[in-house]
Amino acid sequence: MPQIQRKESLNGPSNRLVRYSTIKEWPEDERPREKLIKHGASSLSESELLAILINIGMKNFSAVDVAKQLLYDYKSLKNIGSLSVADLRQKKNKGIGTAKAVTIVAAFELARRISSSGTENDEPIRSPEDVKNRFGSQLRDLKQEVFMVLSLSSSNRIIRDRIITRGLLNSSLTHPREVFREAILENAASVILLHNHPSGNLEPSREDIAITKQIVEAGKIIGIPVHDHIIIAGHGFTSMMERGLM
Repeated sequence: MPQIQRKESLNGPSNRLVRYSTIKEWPEDERPREKLIKHGASSLSESELLAILINIGMKNFSAVDVAKQLLYDYKSLKNIGSLSVADLRQKKNKGIGTAKAVTIVAAFELARRISSSGTENDEPIRSPEDVKNRFGSQLRDLKQEVFMVLSLSSSNRIIRDRIITRGLLNSSLTHPREVFREAILENAASVILLHNHPSGNLEPSREDIAITKQIVEAGKIIGIPVHDHIIIAGHGFTSMMERGLM
């Protein structure tokens, strides 16, 4: 068994019992990778799964120690999943360099995309709730606003979804030409606008309403109607079409 001793945590003194030995010195049945191969991913704890992404620890701290410290500092996987590379590279997150931060962010983004693609792409969009179910998990935990456009076929199936802008929504960044450029090339029959409110506020802002009306008018001229503009905030959503704001 690995030697168990009292030592400091990554961020200061602690009475936690931690392992001084490296994971390679652990019995095979206790090593995260070997456990996953032998018993499946579901047999691993959250810290063990994170440790596989972290890969290598630091002096006197295994990858599992670093993972446990992250979970202790940020309280949950959900909170860790909302962090950016810059957030993870903060000085307090010892043992997390650029490569590890990129790996963690990429893994959580893949998880969000898998979750958001739970409805098969050939399923038509029938309601605002369909859009929320498809993309809510991808957007709800982001720390900055993301504006997306969904290009739809004549049968309301998604041809493509794409991010137009990141950051606060404003008319200088979210121009109708950016919304419709790809939609025209894709022969889209219509589009749906979609963005998130990291604040959790479901109410459309004045800027949201103004931009929506501008894009709707442009769509009428081009011949590609805007079916809706949906705002994702936390686990809820607002349909601007249903609210009569278009």
